[in-house]
Amino acid sequence: MSFMKKIFNFHKNPQSFIQNILWGSLIAIFFSAFIYLEEYGYTFKILNTFFGLASLILLIYSPKKVILLAGFFIGLLWFYWIGYSFEYQGVGFMTPIITIAFGFIYLLFFGVLALTQKIYIRAILLFGLSFLEPFDWNWLQIELLFIESYIGIFKYQLALVLAAITLPFYLQNFNKYLMYSPLLLIVLALNYSSPPQERTHLKIKLVQTSIKQEDKWLDKTLLPTLKTIRREIDSAVKDGYDIVVLPESVFPFFMNRNKILLKGVLELSHDIAIVAGSLIHENGNSYNVTYIMQNGEYQIAKKLVLVPFGEYVPLPKFAQDFINDTFFSGQSDFLTADAPTDFTIKGETFRNAICYEATCQEIYEGDVKFVIATSNNAWFAPSIEPTLQNLLMRYYARKNGVTIYHSANYKGTGIIQ
Repeated sequence: MSFMKKIFNFHKNPQSFIQNILWGSLIAIFFSAFIYLEEYGYTFKILNTFFGLASLILLIYSPKKVILLAGFFIGLLWFYWIGYSFEYQGVGFMTPIITIAFGFIYLLFFGVLALTQKIYIRAILLFGLSFLEPFDWNWLQIELLFIESYIGIFKYQLALVLAAITLPFYLQNFNKYLMYSPLLLIVLALNYSSPPQERTHLKIKLVQTSIKQEDKWLDKTLLPTLKTIRREIDSAVKDGYDIVVLPESVFPFFMNRNKILLKGVLELSHDIAIVAGSLIHENGNSYNVTYIMQNGEYQIAKKLVLVPFGEYVPLPKFAQDFINDTFFSGQSDFLTADAPTDFTIKGETFRNAICYEATCQEIYEGDVKFVIATSNNAWFAPSIEPTLQNLLMRYYARKNGVTIYHSANYKGTGIIQ
């Protein structure tokens, strides 16, 4: 009881500068622990449940300055790697700037909790934050804390958890036993079931390549890459696979402009369906696409959702032009499809997803059972990015009852459910 009252009154207690930093760091560590435990192969549901609950409790009951610092450190621990990609745009000096920027973005994101000391309002605000995506960047999902825990990942379960850790504060002066009764709400938030996830009857080979980003677009790398692709396709045919899936932009050029190579790959598609990432240039526009090749013919699946600040700039036009000219060598944003692309192979229908798309709800709208996703995670090597991506894919796969077949360059290849 004494410990609980200390927690309840924590938000009213002034802390020293060092204490603020320590508490903020502790909250960020709790909030991020499940990612790093997964990264190093130490995922345990009991630990993830404890760290997830502890981080939410401390966020709600902490002093204002601690919340701000926690938000800053969460931004760093989750997204320190985003600036790595700027190295390949010739502006590597931006890497630490981008890292610090994400710290401040999430300082402001969680900082709304510091606008009030009312615990119930903080809980409501924290629930509201679960719907927000700063600059269209959706990789911080609060429910993701519980993806590998005993607690469910749906919005109503997050609401129950927040109610369970908030209501005792308002019942503490009534009855010491009544005070703990809201904790029973956590029982209702447990993960009892998820939408069913099937597996296709087709035999799918998921290829993982290991091409460094600094080498990917070099002429000297092209021939070894093509030899690797051919070897993987031949191996898949020999082993009786129905489909071979190769990573995003595994063909590092505008494939529709290389008629000879395209014809050669289409010849191979008489023996096995080939799903592979490349680029396409048409009508003066560039697209990041997937080629689906079977029976000597091909279909193009264009990207529906672009990566903010990677493939497009989610700012007004004048800011887009400045950022593209300054940091992306004057390149304009990629263009997108108007709707997600479905394709059928041997009677089975798949939804296409390219990298970031596989972590966006738009891809899972409609009648979707199977997703074939491709990624190039070498932009962010070495980092936790593939692990965070994989956790997010599990989150969307389980919420929507979908199975994802994922092929990646660097890390992340596998079947995700």
